[in-house]
Parts: sequence; C-alpha cells; structure tokens
Amino acid sequence: MDFSIFWDDSKVPTEKDLTYTLGSMYKFWVYLKKFVHNKYEDATDEWNYLGRKYGWNFRIRNGKKVIMYFLPRHKYFKVAFVFGRKSVDKVFNSNESNKIKVKLESSKIYAEGHALGISVIDKNYIPDIERLIEIKIRN
Repeated sequence: MDFSIFWDDSKVPTEKDLTYTLGSMYKFWVYLKKFVHNKYEDATDEWNYLGRKYGWNFRIRNGKKVIMYFLPRHKYFKVAFVFGRKSVDKVFNSNESNKIKVKLESSKIYAEGHALGISVIDKNYIPDIERLIEIKIRN
C-alpha cells in the first residue's frame, strides 16, 4: 500500500518540500491546482494530516465541498475525487476514457460516494483529470 511521503505531523509540507519530493511531476501539481482555482475563484487550499498511517494530504475545497485531493508520493502524486451518484452517472455518460470509467466502476464506495484515485506519473491522465474536475465542479 502506498502512503504520503510526508509523515511528520509537526511540519506542514512546503512548496520547497513538494518541489524536491515530486521532482518533474511538481509542474503537474501546480498546473492542476491552478486549473481548479481558475474554475472556482473562491476555492481554498489546505493541508490535512490524517495520522501516522497516512501522513499529509492536500485538498482544495469550495466551502464544505472538497473538490479534489492531492496525495504526495515519492516522485509522483495521486489525485483523488469522491463522486456522488449524480457525478458518477455524468462520468459514465461522458467522453471520459474507458480506463477512468473502469477505475470508477471498481472504486471503493463510501457514505459520501465513489472514491477515485489516479496516479500522476506523467502527463497522460491530465486531460482526464481536467474533465473530472469539470464534472465535480458542476455537480
């Protein structure tokens, strides 16, 4: 199982920490963060410590609604979404790639909805993630 690269609960990760840890993937972290903020001007960023087992994650929210999570790893990161039933239906009826639809269909279901995680190890999933952000924002 993979966990956050940031474990120390006394130290909130900094941009310098991210730059070093994510390496060449840092530019995609910054790009996706800006993408959300361009869509949602009132969005807020926050680091969240989930305990020793999971470490730090970063999330962008609009009020009480979390738009997406960023989960830092060594030399890459994951993005995660939680989709309610309405959003899940939108994804399945969209032009989203079959890989994403299969991931969503087999995803774990929580009280809040379907959890979908995508590893960003290169630029290949960026267009998919952009479309998922759009769906999340509209629902």
